[in-house]
Amino acid sequence: MLSTLQQPPRSLSRIPLHLKPLRSFFTVASASASQDQSSPPSSQILTLRRALLSRQTTATQLAESYISRLSLTEPHLHSFLHISDTLLRDAQLIDRKIEKGEDVGPLAGVLVGVKDNICTADMPSTGGSRILENYKAPFDATAVRRVKEKDGILIGKTNLDEFGMGSTTEASSFQVTANPWDLSRVPGGSSGGSAAAVSARQCMVSLGSDTGGSVRQPASFCGVVGLKPTYGRVSRFGLMAYASSLDVIGCFGTSVADTGILLHVISGHDRFDATSSNREVPDFSSQFTSINLVESKPLKGLKVGLIRETLEDGVDNGVKSAISGAASHLEELGCTVTEVSLPSFSLGLPAYYILASSESSSNLSRYDGVRYGNQVFAEELNALYNDSRAKGFGPEVQMRILMGTYALSAGYYDAYYKRAQQVRTLIRKSFKDALDDNDILISPVAPSAAYKIGEKKNDPLAMYAGDIMTVNVNLAGLPALVLPCGFVEGGPVGLPVGLQMIGAAFDEAKLLKVGHIFEQTLQGCRFVPPIVADDLAYSQQ
Repeated sequence: MLSTLQQPPRSLSRIPLHLKPLRSFFTVASASASQDQSSPPSSQILTLRRALLSRQTTATQLAESYISRLSLTEPHLHSFLHISDTLLRDAQLIDRKIEKGEDVGPLAGVLVGVKDNICTADMPSTGGSRILENYKAPFDATAVRRVKEKDGILIGKTNLDEFGMGSTTEASSFQVTANPWDLSRVPGGSSGGSAAAVSARQCMVSLGSDTGGSVRQPASFCGVVGLKPTYGRVSRFGLMAYASSLDVIGCFGTSVADTGILLHVISGHDRFDATSSNREVPDFSSQFTSINLVESKPLKGLKVGLIRETLEDGVDNGVKSAISGAASHLEELGCTVTEVSLPSFSLGLPAYYILASSESSSNLSRYDGVRYGNQVFAEELNALYNDSRAKGFGPEVQMRILMGTYALSAGYYDAYYKRAQQVRTLIRKSFKDALDDNDILISPVAPSAAYKIGEKKNDPLAMYAGDIMTVNVNLAGLPALVLPCGFVEGGPVGLPVGLQMIGAAFDEAKLLKVGHIFEQTLQGCRFVPPIVADDLAYSQQ
Protein backbone atom coordinates (compact mmCIF):
# COMPACT_ATOMS: atom_id res chain seq x y z
CA MET A 1 0.00 0.00 0.00
CA LEU A 2 1.29 3.43 -0.89
CA SER A 3 0.34 5.53 2.08
CA THR A 4 2.51 8.63 2.21
CA LEU A 5 3.04 11.69 0.09
CA GLN A 6 6.47 12.69 1.34
CA GLN A 7 8.47 9.45 1.17
CA PRO A 8 8.99 7.17 -1.83
CA PRO A 9 6.18 4.62 -1.74
CA ARG A 10 6.99 1.54 0.33
CA SER A 11 5.77 -0.95 -2.25
CA LEU A 12 8.09 0.65 -4.81
CA SER A 13 11.14 0.55 -2.56
CA ARG A 14 11.97 -2.91 -3.94
CA ILE A 15 12.41 -1.46 -7.44
CA PRO A 16 16.14 -1.42 -8.32
CA LEU A 17 16.94 2.26 -8.56
CA HIS A 18 20.18 1.58 -10.42
CA LEU A 19 18.24 0.46 -13.50
CA LYS A 20 18.27 3.10 -16.21
CA PRO A 21 15.59 3.05 -18.91
CA LEU A 22 16.74 0.58 -21.55
CA ARG A 23 17.30 1.55 -25.13
CA SER A 24 14.36 -0.62 -26.07
CA PHE A 25 11.88 0.14 -28.82
CA PHE A 26 9.90 2.10 -26.22
CA THR A 27 12.64 4.57 -25.30
CA VAL A 28 13.77 5.07 -28.87
CA ALA A 29 10.21 5.59 -30.13
CA SER A 30 9.37 8.00 -27.33
CA ALA A 31 12.55 9.99 -27.85
CA SER A 32 11.96 10.39 -31.57
CA ALA A 33 8.36 11.40 -30.93
CA SER A 34 9.40 14.04 -28.44
CA GLN A 35 11.74 15.54 -31.01
CA ASP A 36 9.04 15.71 -33.68
CA GLN A 37 6.29 17.75 -32.14
CA SER A 38 4.11 17.46 -35.26
CA SER A 39 4.10 13.65 -35.55
CA PRO A 40 0.74 12.03 -34.74
CA PRO A 41 0.46 9.55 -31.87
CA SER A 42 1.20 5.98 -32.88
CA SER A 43 0.01 2.72 -31.36
CA GLN A 44 2.39 1.55 -28.67
CA ILE A 45 0.61 -1.81 -28.62
CA LEU A 46 1.14 -2.49 -32.33
CA THR A 47 4.72 -1.20 -32.21
CA LEU A 48 5.47 -3.50 -29.29
CA ARG A 49 3.94 -6.50 -31.02
CA ARG A 50 6.12 -5.99 -34.10
CA ALA A 51 9.21 -5.55 -31.92
CA LEU A 52 8.49 -8.69 -29.88
CA LEU A 53 7.75 -10.94 -32.86
CA SER A 54 10.82 -9.68 -34.76
CA ARG A 55 12.95 -10.26 -31.61
CA GLN A 56 14.05 -6.58 -31.51
CA THR A 57 13.19 -6.52 -27.83
CA THR A 58 11.72 -8.77 -25.17
CA ALA A 59 8.81 -8.40 -22.79
CA THR A 60 11.26 -8.69 -19.90
CA GLN A 61 13.38 -5.81 -21.20
CA LEU A 62 10.26 -3.71 -21.60
CA ALA A 63 9.08 -4.53 -18.07
CA GLU A 64 12.48 -3.57 -16.65
CA SER A 65 12.34 -0.29 -18.57
CA TYR A 66 8.95 0.53 -17.07
CA ILE A 67 10.13 -0.45 -13.59
CA SER A 68 12.93 2.06 -13.98
CA ARG A 69 10.50 4.71 -15.16
CA LEU A 70 8.33 4.04 -12.14
CA SER A 71 11.28 4.49 -9.80
CA LEU A 72 11.85 7.94 -11.30
CA THR A 73 8.30 9.22 -11.61
CA GLU A 74 6.18 7.54 -8.96
CA PRO A 75 7.65 9.40 -5.94
CA HIS A 76 6.38 12.61 -7.60
CA LEU A 77 3.07 11.42 -9.06
CA HIS A 78 1.67 8.78 -6.66
CA SER A 79 -0.37 7.17 -9.45
CA PHE A 80 -0.24 3.66 -8.01
CA LEU A 81 -1.47 2.11 -4.78
CA HIS A 82 0.08 -1.29 -5.49
CA ILE A 83 2.74 -2.64 -7.86
CA SER A 84 2.55 -6.23 -9.06
CA ASP A 85 5.04 -8.63 -7.45
CA THR A 86 4.80 -10.89 -10.51
CA LEU A 87 5.55 -8.27 -13.17
CA LEU A 88 8.91 -9.65 -14.34
CA ARG A 89 7.74 -13.26 -14.00
CA ASP A 90 4.71 -12.53 -16.20
CA ALA A 91 6.95 -10.87 -18.79
CA GLN A 92 9.28 -13.87 -18.83
CA LEU A 93 6.32 -16.16 -19.54
CA ILE A 94 5.48 -14.09 -22.63
CA ASP A 95 9.10 -14.30 -23.81
CA ARG A 96 9.11 -18.07 -23.42
CA LYS A 97 5.91 -18.40 -25.47
CA ILE A 98 7.47 -16.34 -28.27
CA GLU A 99 10.71 -18.35 -28.13
CA LYS A 100 8.72 -21.57 -28.53
CA GLY A 101 6.86 -20.15 -31.53
CA GLU A 102 3.51 -20.20 -29.74
CA ASP A 103 0.77 -17.75 -30.66
CA VAL A 104 0.49 -14.76 -28.36
CA GLY A 105 -2.50 -12.53 -27.75
CA PRO A 106 -3.00 -8.98 -29.04
CA LEU A 107 -1.88 -7.56 -25.68
CA ALA A 108 1.31 -9.63 -25.47
CA GLY A 109 3.77 -7.81 -23.23
CA VAL A 110 1.51 -4.77 -22.88
CA LEU A 111 1.70 -3.27 -19.38
CA VAL A 112 -1.78 -2.44 -18.12
CA GLY A 113 -2.69 -0.35 -15.08
CA VAL A 114 -5.94 -1.23 -13.30
CA LYS A 115 -8.02 1.14 -11.20
CA ASP A 116 -8.17 -0.12 -7.63
CA ASN A 117 -11.95 -0.52 -7.58
CA ILE A 118 -11.62 -3.32 -10.17
CA CYS A 119 -10.94 -6.65 -8.48
CA THR A 120 -7.68 -8.54 -8.99
CA ALA A 121 -6.88 -11.86 -7.35
CA ASP A 122 -3.13 -11.33 -7.09
CA MET A 123 -3.09 -7.76 -5.74
CA PRO A 124 -5.11 -5.89 -3.09
CA SER A 125 -8.35 -4.24 -4.20
CA THR A 126 -9.15 -1.41 -1.81
CA GLY A 127 -11.43 0.92 -3.75
CA GLY A 128 -9.25 3.70 -2.33
CA SER A 129 -10.96 3.18 1.04
CA ARG A 130 -9.66 2.41 4.53
CA ILE A 131 -12.60 0.09 5.05
CA LEU A 132 -11.08 -2.28 2.45
CA GLU A 133 -7.43 -1.68 3.31
CA ASN A 134 -5.40 -4.83 2.50
CA TYR A 135 -8.48 -6.60 1.08
CA LYS A 136 -7.60 -9.14 -1.61
CA ALA A 137 -10.42 -10.38 -3.83
CA PRO A 138 -10.66 -14.14 -4.47
CA PHE A 139 -11.19 -13.58 -8.20
CA ASP A 140 -10.33 -11.33 -11.14
CA ALA A 141 -12.91 -8.98 -12.60
CA THR A 142 -14.05 -10.15 -16.04
CA ALA A 143 -12.26 -7.23 -17.73
CA VAL A 144 -9.04 -8.13 -15.92
CA ARG A 145 -9.40 -11.82 -16.76
CA ARG A 146 -9.82 -10.98 -20.43
CA VAL A 147 -6.72 -8.77 -20.40
CA LYS A 148 -4.72 -11.64 -18.92
CA GLU A 149 -6.15 -14.16 -21.40
CA LYS A 150 -4.86 -11.97 -24.23
CA ASP A 151 -1.37 -11.93 -22.63
CA GLY A 152 -1.58 -8.45 -21.13
CA ILE A 153 0.56 -7.89 -18.03
CA LEU A 154 -0.84 -6.08 -14.99
CA ILE A 155 1.69 -3.55 -13.74
CA GLY A 156 -0.29 -2.41 -10.71
CA LYS A 157 -3.42 -0.89 -9.19
CA THR A 158 -3.97 2.83 -9.64
CA ASN A 159 -5.17 5.45 -7.19
CA LEU A 160 -8.72 6.79 -7.18
CA ASP A 161 -11.22 8.82 -5.22
CA GLU A 162 -12.71 6.53 -2.59
CA PHE A 163 -15.14 4.11 -4.28
CA GLY A 164 -15.07 6.38 -7.34
CA MET A 165 -16.72 9.30 -5.56
CA GLY A 166 -14.85 12.43 -6.57
CA SER A 167 -13.43 14.45 -9.43
CA THR A 168 -9.84 15.10 -8.33
CA THR A 169 -8.44 11.89 -6.71
CA GLU A 170 -8.03 13.98 -3.55
CA ALA A 171 -10.74 11.85 -1.89
CA SER A 172 -8.51 8.78 -1.89
CA SER A 173 -7.97 7.52 1.65
CA PHE A 174 -4.29 6.85 1.00
CA GLN A 175 -2.63 9.56 -1.11
CA VAL A 176 -3.15 12.41 -3.57
CA THR A 177 -2.12 11.87 -7.19
CA ALA A 178 -0.47 14.72 -9.09
CA ASN A 179 -0.98 15.75 -12.71
CA PRO A 180 2.04 14.91 -14.93
CA TRP A 181 1.66 18.25 -16.72
CA ASP A 182 1.94 20.23 -13.49
CA LEU A 183 2.62 18.48 -10.19
CA SER A 184 0.71 21.17 -8.28
CA ARG A 185 -2.53 20.33 -10.10
CA VAL A 186 -5.09 17.53 -9.89
CA PRO A 187 -5.20 14.77 -12.52
CA GLY A 188 -8.99 14.67 -12.38
CA GLY A 189 -11.06 11.87 -10.96
CA SER A 190 -12.10 9.52 -9.95
CA SER A 191 -9.78 7.55 -12.27
CA GLY A 192 -6.97 10.07 -11.78
CA GLY A 193 -4.33 7.44 -11.09
CA SER A 194 -5.10 5.53 -14.30
CA ALA A 195 -5.00 8.70 -16.41
CA ALA A 196 -1.82 10.04 -14.80
CA ALA A 197 -0.06 6.68 -15.21
CA VAL A 198 -0.78 6.57 -18.95
CA SER A 199 0.11 10.25 -19.40
CA ALA A 200 3.45 9.79 -17.61
CA ARG A 201 4.11 6.57 -19.60
CA GLN A 202 4.16 4.51 -16.41
CA CYS A 203 2.07 1.97 -18.30
CA MET A 204 0.90 1.66 -21.90
CA VAL A 205 -2.83 1.55 -21.28
CA SER A 206 -5.05 1.36 -18.23
CA LEU A 207 -8.54 0.48 -17.07
CA GLY A 208 -10.75 2.94 -15.21
CA SER A 209 -14.40 3.23 -14.33
CA ASP A 210 -16.85 5.93 -15.39
CA THR A 211 -20.04 6.66 -13.41
CA GLY A 212 -20.42 10.34 -14.25
CA GLY A 213 -17.24 11.22 -16.16
CA SER A 214 -14.52 9.46 -14.18
CA VAL A 215 -12.67 8.27 -17.29
CA ARG A 216 -13.31 11.26 -19.54
CA GLN A 217 -12.51 14.18 -17.22
CA PRO A 218 -9.11 12.75 -16.11
CA ALA A 219 -8.31 12.00 -19.75
CA SER A 220 -8.88 15.67 -20.57
CA PHE A 221 -6.88 16.93 -17.58
CA CYS A 222 -3.93 14.59 -18.30
CA GLY A 223 -3.86 14.89 -22.10
CA VAL A 224 -4.62 11.25 -22.96
CA VAL A 225 -7.37 9.36 -24.78
CA GLY A 226 -10.24 8.11 -22.64
CA LEU A 227 -13.17 5.97 -23.76
CA LYS A 228 -16.44 5.40 -21.89
CA PRO A 229 -18.23 2.53 -23.67
CA THR A 230 -21.96 2.03 -23.97
CA TYR A 231 -23.59 0.71 -20.80
CA GLY A 232 -23.57 -3.06 -21.24
CA ARG A 233 -20.67 -3.23 -23.72
CA VAL A 234 -18.20 -4.27 -20.99
CA SER A 235 -19.00 -6.58 -18.08
CA ARG A 236 -19.17 -4.92 -14.66
CA PHE A 237 -18.46 -8.20 -12.85
CA GLY A 238 -15.67 -7.48 -10.39
CA LEU A 239 -16.17 -3.70 -10.45
CA MET A 240 -16.98 -2.40 -6.98
CA ALA A 241 -20.49 -1.01 -7.34
CA TYR A 242 -21.01 2.72 -6.82
CA ALA A 243 -24.15 3.41 -8.89
CA SER A 244 -25.03 0.20 -10.71
CA SER A 245 -27.21 1.75 -13.42
CA LEU A 246 -24.44 4.21 -14.35
CA ASP A 247 -21.12 2.41 -13.75
CA VAL A 248 -19.04 1.28 -16.73
CA ILE A 249 -15.43 0.13 -17.10
CA GLY A 250 -13.50 2.29 -19.56
CA CYS A 251 -10.07 2.56 -21.16
CA PHE A 252 -7.12 4.97 -21.28
CA GLY A 253 -4.33 5.14 -23.86
CA THR A 254 -1.94 7.58 -25.49
CA SER A 255 -3.61 6.97 -28.86
CA VAL A 256 -7.08 6.16 -30.13
CA ALA A 257 -5.75 2.92 -31.62
CA ASP A 258 -4.43 1.63 -28.29
CA THR A 259 -7.68 2.56 -26.55
CA GLY A 260 -9.72 0.76 -29.20
CA ILE A 261 -7.55 -2.37 -29.01
CA LEU A 262 -8.00 -2.53 -25.24
CA LEU A 263 -11.76 -1.99 -25.56
CA HIS A 264 -12.04 -4.85 -28.03
CA VAL A 265 -10.28 -7.20 -25.60
CA ILE A 266 -12.53 -6.44 -22.61
CA SER A 267 -15.87 -6.16 -24.47
CA GLY A 268 -18.54 -8.80 -24.87
CA HIS A 269 -21.27 -10.64 -23.02
CA ASP A 270 -20.51 -12.13 -19.63
CA ARG A 271 -22.73 -14.67 -17.89
CA PHE A 272 -21.73 -13.17 -14.55
CA ASP A 273 -23.27 -9.78 -15.45
CA ALA A 274 -26.93 -9.78 -16.41
CA THR A 275 -26.62 -6.20 -17.75
CA SER A 276 -23.89 -7.07 -20.26
CA SER A 277 -25.03 -7.02 -23.87
CA ASN A 278 -25.23 -10.01 -26.24
CA ARG A 279 -24.39 -7.77 -29.19
CA GLU A 280 -21.51 -8.87 -31.36
CA VAL A 281 -18.31 -6.92 -30.72
CA PRO A 282 -16.98 -5.43 -33.98
CA ASP A 283 -13.30 -5.40 -34.90
CA PHE A 284 -12.49 -1.88 -33.76
CA SER A 285 -8.99 -2.04 -35.28
CA SER A 286 -10.55 -2.06 -38.76
CA GLN A 287 -11.48 1.60 -38.16
CA PHE A 288 -7.85 2.72 -37.98
CA THR A 289 -6.54 4.11 -41.27
CA SER A 290 -2.87 4.92 -41.81
CA ILE A 291 -2.18 8.64 -42.07
CA ASN A 292 -0.53 7.95 -45.43
CA LEU A 293 -3.84 6.66 -46.78
CA VAL A 294 -6.05 9.43 -45.40
CA GLU A 295 -7.83 11.39 -48.12
CA SER A 296 -8.04 15.18 -48.12
CA LYS A 297 -11.65 15.01 -46.85
CA PRO A 298 -11.76 11.64 -45.07
CA LEU A 299 -14.86 12.50 -43.03
CA LYS A 300 -16.87 14.05 -45.86
CA GLY A 301 -20.59 13.80 -45.25
CA LEU A 302 -20.31 13.22 -41.49
CA LYS A 303 -22.79 15.32 -39.51
CA VAL A 304 -21.48 16.67 -36.21
CA GLY A 305 -23.61 18.45 -33.62
CA LEU A 306 -21.89 20.88 -31.25
CA ILE A 307 -23.92 20.98 -28.03
CA ARG A 308 -24.79 24.65 -27.49
CA GLU A 309 -25.38 24.36 -23.74
CA THR A 310 -21.76 23.25 -23.15
CA LEU A 311 -20.28 26.53 -24.40
CA GLU A 312 -22.36 28.97 -22.39
CA ASP A 313 -21.42 31.00 -19.29
CA GLY A 314 -19.13 29.29 -16.82
CA VAL A 315 -16.81 27.72 -19.39
CA ASP A 316 -13.27 29.12 -19.54
CA ASN A 317 -12.46 31.09 -22.66
CA GLY A 318 -9.40 28.94 -23.30
CA VAL A 319 -11.55 25.81 -23.32
CA LYS A 320 -14.06 27.43 -25.67
CA SER A 321 -11.24 28.40 -28.02
CA ALA A 322 -9.80 24.86 -28.04
CA ILE A 323 -13.21 23.31 -28.78
CA SER A 324 -13.86 25.88 -31.50
CA GLY A 325 -10.51 24.96 -33.04
CA ALA A 326 -11.40 21.27 -32.87
CA ALA A 327 -14.73 21.94 -34.59
CA SER A 328 -12.90 23.84 -37.33
CA HIS A 329 -10.51 20.92 -37.75
CA LEU A 330 -13.46 18.54 -38.17
CA GLU A 331 -14.84 20.85 -40.85
CA GLU A 332 -11.49 20.74 -42.64
CA LEU A 333 -11.77 16.94 -42.61
CA GLY A 334 -15.12 17.19 -44.43
CA CYS A 335 -17.61 17.19 -41.54
CA THR A 336 -20.65 19.43 -41.41
CA VAL A 337 -20.67 20.98 -37.94
CA THR A 338 -23.82 22.65 -36.63
CA GLU A 339 -24.96 23.73 -33.20
CA VAL A 340 -27.61 21.60 -31.54
CA SER A 341 -29.60 22.28 -28.41
CA LEU A 342 -30.38 19.74 -25.69
CA PRO A 343 -33.03 21.55 -23.60
CA SER A 344 -32.79 19.09 -20.71
CA PHE A 345 -28.98 19.26 -20.52
CA SER A 346 -28.84 21.50 -17.45
CA LEU A 347 -31.14 19.14 -15.54
CA GLY A 348 -28.65 16.29 -15.77
CA LEU A 349 -26.33 17.35 -12.98
CA PRO A 350 -28.88 17.46 -10.10
CA ALA A 351 -30.62 14.33 -11.41
CA TYR A 352 -27.30 12.49 -11.57
CA TYR A 353 -26.28 13.30 -8.01
CA ILE A 354 -29.67 12.20 -6.67
CA LEU A 355 -29.58 8.90 -8.57
CA ALA A 356 -25.90 8.13 -7.98
CA SER A 357 -26.08 8.96 -4.28
CA SER A 358 -29.24 6.90 -3.86
CA GLU A 359 -27.72 3.86 -5.51
CA SER A 360 -24.47 4.26 -3.55
CA SER A 361 -26.35 4.33 -0.24
CA SER A 362 -27.73 0.92 -1.14
CA ASN A 363 -24.56 -0.57 -2.66
CA LEU A 364 -22.24 0.52 0.15
CA SER A 365 -24.48 -0.88 2.88
CA ARG A 366 -22.59 -4.18 2.51
CA TYR A 367 -19.48 -2.59 4.05
CA ASP A 368 -20.50 -3.00 7.68
CA GLY A 369 -17.47 -4.75 9.18
CA VAL A 370 -19.32 -8.08 9.15
CA ARG A 371 -20.08 -8.98 5.55
CA TYR A 372 -17.32 -6.83 4.04
CA GLY A 373 -14.82 -4.35 5.33
CA ASN A 374 -12.41 -3.98 8.20
CA GLN A 375 -14.08 -4.44 11.56
CA VAL A 376 -13.77 -2.16 14.59
CA PHE A 377 -14.18 -3.93 17.93
CA ALA A 378 -17.37 -3.08 19.79
CA GLU A 379 -19.42 -4.75 22.49
CA GLU A 380 -22.73 -4.18 20.74
CA LEU A 381 -23.73 -4.93 17.11
CA ASN A 382 -25.04 -1.48 16.18
CA ALA A 383 -21.92 0.11 17.65
CA LEU A 384 -19.80 -2.28 15.56
CA TYR A 385 -21.65 -1.19 12.41
CA ASN A 386 -21.42 2.50 13.24
CA ASP A 387 -17.78 2.53 14.28
CA SER A 388 -16.61 0.35 11.38
CA ARG A 389 -18.26 2.67 8.87
CA ALA A 390 -17.29 5.89 10.65
CA LYS A 391 -13.61 4.92 10.70
CA GLY A 392 -13.62 3.11 7.35
CA PHE A 393 -15.43 5.61 5.11
CA GLY A 394 -14.03 9.01 4.23
CA PRO A 395 -16.05 12.24 4.49
CA GLU A 396 -17.06 12.36 0.79
CA VAL A 397 -18.43 8.83 0.87
CA GLN A 398 -20.27 9.45 4.14
CA MET A 399 -21.84 12.59 2.69
CA ARG A 400 -23.07 10.84 -0.44
CA ILE A 401 -24.49 7.92 1.55
CA LEU A 402 -26.43 10.38 3.71
CA MET A 403 -27.68 12.26 0.63
CA GLY A 404 -28.82 9.05 -1.00
CA THR A 405 -30.49 7.68 2.09
CA TYR A 406 -32.39 10.95 2.50
CA ALA A 407 -33.55 10.92 -1.16
CA LEU A 408 -34.87 7.37 -0.76
CA SER A 409 -36.55 7.93 2.59
CA ALA A 410 -40.30 7.83 3.09
CA GLY A 411 -41.95 11.09 2.09
CA TYR A 412 -39.08 12.21 -0.14
CA TYR A 413 -38.82 9.34 -2.68
CA ASP A 414 -41.33 10.87 -5.12
CA ALA A 415 -39.91 14.38 -4.74
CA TYR A 416 -36.32 13.36 -5.42
CA TYR A 417 -35.56 9.86 -6.72
CA LYS A 418 -38.69 9.38 -8.83
CA ARG A 419 -38.39 12.87 -10.30
CA ALA A 420 -34.72 12.31 -11.11
CA GLN A 421 -35.66 9.14 -13.01
CA GLN A 422 -38.20 11.15 -15.00
CA VAL A 423 -35.51 13.66 -15.87
CA ARG A 424 -33.29 10.77 -16.97
CA THR A 425 -35.98 9.73 -19.45
CA LEU A 426 -36.07 13.26 -20.87
CA ILE A 427 -32.29 13.30 -21.24
CA ARG A 428 -32.30 9.99 -23.09
CA LYS A 429 -34.93 11.32 -25.49
CA SER A 430 -33.06 14.57 -26.15
CA PHE A 431 -29.88 12.65 -26.98
CA LYS A 432 -31.80 10.27 -29.25
CA ASP A 433 -33.38 13.17 -31.12
CA ALA A 434 -30.01 14.89 -31.55
CA LEU A 435 -28.29 11.70 -32.72
CA ASP A 436 -31.11 10.96 -35.18
CA ASP A 437 -30.06 14.14 -36.99
CA ASN A 438 -26.29 13.87 -36.41
CA ASP A 439 -23.70 11.11 -36.58
CA ILE A 440 -21.90 12.27 -33.44
CA LEU A 441 -22.15 15.08 -30.91
CA ILE A 442 -19.19 17.04 -29.55
CA SER A 443 -18.58 19.16 -26.46
CA PRO A 444 -15.90 20.12 -23.96
CA VAL A 445 -15.21 17.57 -21.23
CA ALA A 446 -15.06 20.06 -18.36
CA PRO A 447 -15.53 23.81 -17.92
CA SER A 448 -11.79 24.27 -17.29
CA ALA A 449 -8.43 22.57 -17.56
CA ALA A 450 -6.82 20.97 -14.50
CA TYR A 451 -6.92 23.17 -11.41
CA LYS A 452 -4.70 23.35 -8.34
CA ILE A 453 -4.67 20.60 -5.72
CA GLY A 454 -6.86 21.77 -2.83
CA GLU A 455 -8.51 24.54 -4.87
CA LYS A 456 -12.01 23.03 -4.73
CA LYS A 457 -11.66 20.50 -1.94
CA ASN A 458 -13.65 22.61 0.50
CA ASP A 459 -16.24 23.65 -2.07
CA PRO A 460 -18.05 20.46 -3.12
CA LEU A 461 -20.70 22.29 -5.15
CA ALA A 462 -18.01 23.86 -7.35
CA MET A 463 -16.40 20.45 -7.76
CA TYR A 464 -19.72 18.80 -8.65
CA ALA A 465 -20.43 21.53 -11.21
CA GLY A 466 -17.33 20.40 -13.10
CA ASP A 467 -19.20 17.20 -14.05
CA ILE A 468 -21.91 19.02 -15.98
CA MET A 469 -20.46 18.08 -19.40
CA THR A 470 -20.18 14.36 -18.69
CA VAL A 471 -22.98 13.11 -16.41
CA ASN A 472 -25.69 13.32 -19.08
CA VAL A 473 -23.87 10.72 -21.18
CA ASN A 474 -24.01 8.24 -18.28
CA LEU A 475 -27.67 8.96 -17.67
CA ALA A 476 -28.35 8.17 -21.34
CA GLY A 477 -26.05 5.11 -21.34
CA LEU A 478 -24.18 6.28 -24.45
CA PRO A 479 -20.53 5.84 -25.52
CA ALA A 480 -18.16 8.81 -25.48
CA LEU A 481 -14.56 9.25 -26.60
CA VAL A 482 -12.26 11.96 -25.24
CA LEU A 483 -9.05 12.93 -26.96
CA PRO A 484 -6.73 15.92 -26.49
CA CYS A 485 -7.38 18.75 -28.91
CA GLY A 486 -5.39 21.74 -27.64
CA PHE A 487 -3.88 23.64 -24.75
CA VAL A 488 -4.66 26.51 -22.40
CA GLU A 489 -2.23 28.59 -20.41
CA GLY A 490 -0.99 27.18 -17.12
CA GLY A 491 1.76 25.00 -15.72
CA PRO A 492 5.31 24.80 -17.13
CA VAL A 493 4.27 24.24 -20.78
CA GLY A 494 0.49 24.70 -20.84
CA LEU A 495 -2.39 22.43 -19.84
CA PRO A 496 -4.18 20.01 -22.19
CA VAL A 497 -7.85 20.29 -23.11
CA GLY A 498 -9.94 17.35 -24.28
CA LEU A 499 -12.70 17.11 -26.88
CA GLN A 500 -15.65 14.84 -26.06
CA MET A 501 -17.26 12.89 -28.92
CA ILE A 502 -20.61 11.24 -28.13
CA GLY A 503 -22.12 8.52 -30.27
CA ALA A 504 -25.24 6.40 -30.54
CA ALA A 505 -25.53 3.33 -28.32
CA PHE A 506 -23.04 0.58 -29.24
CA ASP A 507 -21.51 2.73 -31.99
CA GLU A 508 -18.02 2.93 -30.48
CA ALA A 509 -16.61 1.98 -33.89
CA LYS A 510 -17.70 5.28 -35.42
CA LEU A 511 -16.26 7.27 -32.52
CA LEU A 512 -12.94 5.43 -32.84
CA LYS A 513 -12.82 6.01 -36.60
CA VAL A 514 -13.49 9.74 -36.28
CA GLY A 515 -11.18 10.08 -33.28
CA HIS A 516 -8.33 8.26 -35.02
CA ILE A 517 -8.52 10.45 -38.11
CA PHE A 518 -8.81 13.56 -35.93
CA GLU A 519 -5.66 12.81 -33.90
CA GLN A 520 -3.68 11.67 -36.95
CA THR A 521 -4.35 14.93 -38.78
CA LEU A 522 -4.15 17.40 -35.86
CA GLN A 523 -1.15 19.60 -36.51
CA GLY A 524 1.22 21.30 -34.08
CA CYS A 525 0.20 19.43 -30.93
CA ARG A 526 2.16 16.71 -29.17
CA PHE A 527 0.68 15.68 -25.86
CA VAL A 528 3.79 14.58 -23.96
CA PRO A 529 3.97 16.01 -20.40
CA PRO A 530 7.18 17.55 -19.00
CA ILE A 531 7.79 14.66 -16.62
CA VAL A 532 8.13 12.32 -19.61
CA ALA A 533 10.49 14.68 -21.43
CA ASP A 534 12.66 14.88 -18.29
CA ASP A 535 12.72 11.08 -18.07
CA LEU A 536 13.75 10.77 -21.70
CA ALA A 537 16.57 13.23 -21.16
CA TYR A 538 17.74 11.08 -18.23
CA SER A 539 17.62 7.92 -20.34
CA GLN A 540 19.90 9.45 -22.96
CA GLN A 541 22.64 10.36 -20.48
